Amino acid sequence: MSYDAIIIGGSYAGLSAGLQLARARRRVLVVDAGARRNRFASHSHGFLGQDGRPPEEIAADGRAELMDYPNVTWTVGEATAADAEGDGFRVTLGSGEVEQGRRLILAGGVRDVLPPVDGLAERWGRSVFHCPYCHGYELDLGRIGVLAVSPMSMHHAMMLPDWGSTTLFTNGAFVPDAEQLEQLARRGVVVEPDAVKSIGGERADINLADGRCVALDGLFVLPRTHINSPLAEQLGCALNDGPMGRYLQVTETQETSVPGVFACGDAALVAGSVALAVGTGARAGAGAHQSLIFR
Repeated sequence: MSYDAIIIGGSYAGLSAGLQLARARRRVLVVDAGARRNRFASHSHGFLGQDGRPPEEIAADGRAELMDYPNVTWTVGEATAADAEGDGFRVTLGSGEVEQGRRLILAGGVRDVLPPVDGLAERWGRSVFHCPYCHGYELDLGRIGVLAVSPMSMHHAMMLPDWGSTTLFTNGAFVPDAEQLEQLARRGVVVEPDAVKSIGGERADINLADGRCVALDGLFVLPRTHINSPLAEQLGCALNDGPMGRYLQVTETQETSVPGVFACGDAALVAGSVALAVGTGARAGAGAHQSLIFR
């Protein structure tokens, strides 16, 4: 069967893109591997109308809404290859099946690569976070740490005092200069230069190399991000270099540098959230639909 659009990724961005196309009565295939980026978090925040809900419930409700449209097909699995064919694209699934679509929407998201500190990965999404807007308020003006990974951690440390008393653990990854130290002092940020040995405790206590332990209510870190799907590289889509990793270059309608291929969600953002993913998905779905009409 040939589809008007094949969407790779059935999380928030892919669901949002699919909804626009479904309501335009287009034939849509969603290919989903089932690995949402925020699956480690118990609650999602900052998304209007859904604030504080478990992320799996938001995704499940979105899928149920999309699948109410009879012109949408959902398949569980990975898309392993894609290439242009005629006026559309051919997508090969992990099962070996080959699907054809006139437009392709890449919504497979990114994966986070954390610095190699003992105890960090086990607390990811529970007491170790990357987004202050998503998780800062729930720390209730408590004790917050920033684990430095690059000069971008300065930005993190300058923001977080609005959510609690903040300590920047430079950990050999970043050394603030005199001007930056003055800026941090004005924001009330404590700078801890000793190396971080491990993360422990019920929340995210920092065990330092000199034997001290700094108790925290939450810890923020900027992971490196890697685009999940190999399709963008196979198709030759242009990428931008961001402070946390590469992301797909898109136009205002979310179209990539390859005509007919659109991208949305975290793979097409410098930094993402559920709310931003849904917004870019809506743009990608509408953009893909209009391209079917006006080209």
